[in-house]
Formats: sequence, structure tokens, C-alpha cells
Amino acid sequence: MKTKILFVLFFAGLSGYAQNPTEDYFKLTRAGFKEKNAYETTAFVEQYFRFHGNTGFNASIYYVETILKKAGFVEEKKNEFEAPLTYRIEKRAMKDNTWEPVDANIDIIGEAQPLISYKTNRNMIPINCVSTPVGGVVANIVYIEKIVPSEIEKMDLKGKILFSENNPSRLLQIATKTGAIGVLGYSMPKYTQPEVHQTSIQFGSMKANNEVWTLLLSYAAKEKLKSACLKGETKLKVNIQTKIYPSEELTIVANVRGSINPTERFVFSAHVQEPGANDNASGVGTLAEMARLTAELYQAKKISPKRTLTFLWGDEIISTRRYITEDTARAKGIMWGMSLDMVGEDTKKTGGSFLIEKMPDPSAIWTRGTDKHTEWGAGDVGEKDLFPHYFNDFIFDICKTQGKFANWTVNYNPFEGGSDHTPFLQNKIPGLLMWHFTDVFYHTDNDRIDKVSPTEMKNVGISGLTAAYTLISADENTATATVEQLKTDALIRLKTEFELSKKAIADGKAATDEKHIIEVWCKWYVDALATINKMPVRAETTRVGSAIKFATNEIEKQTKIYLEELK
Repeated sequence: MKTKILFVLFFAGLSGYAQNPTEDYFKLTRAGFKEKNAYETTAFVEQYFRFHGNTGFNASIYYVETILKKAGFVEEKKNEFEAPLTYRIEKRAMKDNTWEPVDANIDIIGEAQPLISYKTNRNMIPINCVSTPVGGVVANIVYIEKIVPSEIEKMDLKGKILFSENNPSRLLQIATKTGAIGVLGYSMPKYTQPEVHQTSIQFGSMKANNEVWTLLLSYAAKEKLKSACLKGETKLKVNIQTKIYPSEELTIVANVRGSINPTERFVFSAHVQEPGANDNASGVGTLAEMARLTAELYQAKKISPKRTLTFLWGDEIISTRRYITEDTARAKGIMWGMSLDMVGEDTKKTGGSFLIEKMPDPSAIWTRGTDKHTEWGAGDVGEKDLFPHYFNDFIFDICKTQGKFANWTVNYNPFEGGSDHTPFLQNKIPGLLMWHFTDVFYHTDNDRIDKVSPTEMKNVGISGLTAAYTLISADENTATATVEQLKTDALIRLKTEFELSKKAIADGKAATDEKHIIEVWCKWYVDALATINKMPVRAETTRVGSAIKFATNEIEKQTKIYLEELK
């Protein structure tokens, strides 16, 4: 009941003024976002194994370009602000060759059916793997139960294929030394439930220019091959076809120019590479539809951005980091960054939940209560790494509102890193990640279009755009409403942490340590409140500053009460 009232207060505060139509933005995005478009783009992209510079990666970039052009974006000729809606494709020569898989098969000699095939398991070929000779190779296989390099190197392995139930990288160097021609391996983390999803293979990579080829096996293929090896001499026919060639790396950037402060901006990014449908064809498809809808609303004069909105598609982390660091003047104007990564999951099939990965707050250090890390794992965060900002709670509150409207489950996790939000944070820019986890099909070749939900992409797109539209045109009314909501969020968090600390002390934990946790949370929220001063496009009065001061006093007063009680 309390949470319901808080949402109403926050968005009544925003929508009660004509200048801050958050509810109007929700209406526009809910009515305008076409999940069919997002799904069709996702389906186009996911048909390819995408590696920067290869056929599938480049085809995906040009597919997005077609969407942008049709929506009204014009190709940039001189600079990104020469027209209200512009896009550009940045092309860079690659230092190393690109790579793409074509086909592969493993047959046990004497068996009618292949052990495994690229047609069903495209992740069986690790990135940078070379081809076999035309027509394939036939060779005896050696099952290595325990990897003891000194013992294995004494064996006669020339011309043979090595097989172990480990990541093949552990045998690759040995294979090179001993004259073995190839390595078969298996590596699946527990959360993918390989004994249940027995055909899954997570994609991998190997060092480029290695003459020894490597293939990955599913649980089912590994078990069948192991059984054959234990029965006696086993021969395999292996055929691998890949392409390795010079290319160029592409990044596509689209801008909707702000009318008042165009150099200040909100940046969305979605990475193109990786072979999956959810990871990350769904991010590409969702962001493409977000850009299309934004152009439509802009041209219909239903939105009038005061700051610039930027959409970026490229190579994960690399393209986003380059966008930030290549132009220091541009970087100074980036006020918010948002990564869309694995945003389309059908949660009933994948087991994952929609998550907002927060910027580093104290929960990344003291992860307790309902806070929990995903199987991705905790990042190395200390107090010096904390990043106080209203962006965490602002985005979470927007998503919760959409969740209530659409019966959509919204959760969050403490900071972990590993996607396009990290370059923003590394450059002191507020950055968040929209994603799903834990996903039993994460990085596997069972992450296909049938695991994607158009409705999930729509909820993500609506939430992301509504938040961005609100921030890029924020005025003092938006900011004061955000102050009130952030104060409420802070008081709820402090009460939660107080209760946890009180129990911890009762269980024997040091009161000094528990009080410190409360103090750090208080400081984090006080510092986060201060960042709201920069939210309005134009500062017209001292009203926001006064609201921040009042909210700060309330938070500090309540913190003092809690600290006294913890004595």
C-alpha cells in the first residue's frame, strides 16, 4: 500500500505540470512503440553469428541504417547538428582480421548420424578457429581424463584429436607441441543447467592464427563421445569451414538534436556483436524501434527535446568507450548513459528476470537483505568507487511505474560490470544497464528467436524512452518532484538497512561496523540529492536547491535517530 501511494505522489508531481509531462510521455511511448518492428529487427540480426567486421555484423548495421532513413534521419555530411535528425556510419580499418563461421560437422566413424553439426549448434566453432582441409579430416581421438601436461606430452599424439571434459584452451598449447591436429572440449557453467538443456553450447574464442583447430561440445555430444571412447578405439571425421579476412569495423550513431542545450545529451547504446537473439539482437531491435518512434514523435511535434538524444550501435564496450573518449568536448556534455543488453527475454522460457544494474551504491559493498548479485558475480567495489546519483532511483521508479501498468516484473541488482554501461562509469558519467539474468540460455546457441518476447522489448523501450524524454527536457518542476521521490526512496532504504543492522548486532556483529553501513548509505543519498541541481535544462530560481536542502535535513535527521538506536 505504501509503495503504491509513493508512485502516485511522484508521478502526480511530474504530470501535474504542463512543462513536465511524464505521464504524457508514457502515453506516447505506450501507444507508439511497435513491438512487431523490434521483433522483426531482432529476427533479422539473430540469424547471423556477429563478430565485428564480419558479414552478419555489417548487415545488422546497414539494416538499422535502413530503419533510420525510413524514419526520417538524414545522413550526416558535416556535423551531427546540421539537421534535427541525423545519423552516421563510422568506418575504421581493423588491425586484425575478422572471422565468421560457415559450417562444421563431427561424425563418429561407423555412426549413421553426426555427433554434432553447425546447423543445430553454431556455437560449436569458437571465434578465430581455422578451417580443416577441404573435405575434412579423419583421425583417431584420444580421451584425456585428467590434464597433466608433463604426462600428456609424453604420449604419441601426432595427427590425433584430443578430447577432454574441460575448456579446450587447456589442451590447445599441448596439442601444438605434440603435433595433434585438433582439440574437442566442453565448458558449461552450472546456471545453464547443461544436464537439462543438453544441446546447449556457450560460444567461446581462441587465439587467432593458431593452426590447430578447436571445437566445443554440448553436454549430450560430450557424453556420447566419452561413451564411445571408453568402449575402445574411436575415429572421427571433422569438417570445419570458416572465413578469416581483412575488414573494417562499423558503428552507427543517430542523433535527435536538442533545441536549447544540444551539446548535453542522453546516450543509449546497444552492442551488435555476439551470436544470440537475446544477447544482443534484442538490444539492437529494441533500440532501433526506440529511435524510429522518437523520430516519428519529433516530426509530429509531440515531443520537443531540449537536450540531444543519441542512439549508438556497435562493438560492445569498445564502441561506447570510443564514443566517450575520442571527443573530450562531446564527453563533457554526456549527462546519462544507458546500455540495452539482453532486454527481450521471454522470462518463462529463460528463467531470467528483467534487471536494472545500478551504478555503484553501498549495496555493491554490503549486499544483504533482498539485494543480491547475479551469477555473473560481484564487481570489485570499495567505498572510494561509490557513484552517488539520482539516476539509479529515477530509472527504477520509471520502470516500476511501467511494471505496475503492464504487469511487468522489474528488479535490480548491485553493480557488477561487463557491458556498455561500464565505459560511462569509468569516465564519471552516470550509466545504467537494462538486462535480464539469470538466463539458462545465456551465451548459448539455444538463445534463439523463440526465446524472445516482443512484449518484454516493448516494456523496456517504453521505460527507457519515457525516462530519457523526461530528463532531456527536465525543468525545475521535474527536478523538485525527483527530489521528493529520491528522499522517499532514501528513507525507505535507510529503514531497511537499520532493521538489517539491528538484527546483525543482535546476532553478534559489531555495532560500530553496522553504524558505518548506515552512515555510508546516508552520505550516498545526500550526495545523490545534490546531483539533481543539474537536472533542469535551465536553472531559473533557487527552488531546486531549497528542496534539496530540506530533503537532506530530513535524511540526516532520520539517520541520526537510527544511529542512536543502534547504540
